[in-house]
Amino acid sequence: MKKIFLTLFLSAAAMAPAMADEALAKAKNCMACHAVANKLVGPAYKEVAKKYAGDKSAVDKLATKIVKGGSGVWGAVPMPANPQVSEAEAKKLAAWVLSQK
Repeated sequence: MKKIFLTLFLSAAAMAPAMADEALAKAKNCMACHAVANKLVGPAYKEVAKKYAGDKSAVDKLATKIVKGGSGVWGAVPMPANPQVSEAEAKKLAAWVLSQK
């Protein structure tokens, strides 16, 4: 019984950071235009992660786009600014997006 509990606890702990960042994305309305695996209005987070793989400045680039918006990278539909997201939250969201595989 202890072994099962320990396994469940460790599994939940390992998933907590990913869930917390997805929860932040939902709370900040990112998921209204984006999904993890499928294109909605904007690109899927997995596609963003693939595009920026290996780019050491990607977290900063994406964090800036999250706060200030952007256009031209993924087509004609611009990404609006999201001033309700702090710089720290934007970096956390960007790191989470880039971790999607």
